[in-house]
Amino acid sequence: MARLIIRWAEPALEDLDRIADYIALDKPLAARKLVRRVMESVERLTDFPEAGSKLKELKSTPCRQLVIAPLRLFYRIAEKQILILHVMRGEKLFLHEDLTERDR
Repeated sequence: MARLIIRWAEPALEDLDRIADYIALDKPLAARKLVRRVMESVERLTDFPEAGSKLKELKSTPCRQLVIAPLRLFYRIAEKQILILHVMRGEKLFLHEDLTERDR
């Protein structure tokens, strides 16, 4: 089976940038480490696309989540690619609209 490619939705990259910028206000090194961990974890999805868990909040969706503390990263597997849809802080309330508006 060929490796899947990673594609980031622009809003998901903006989510990660916003979170990293906020963390960097007090801890720039921690922000860089977090972004590195996220990118490494996402890269592993190319070999193990179903590593993320299915969403308890949205059982009928094909989307999955990858928890990279303190973040939740939402993605779906499509033809030959993994589409990263949304990144959020784990303690934040998950809103159905945050994900469904991006998965079009």
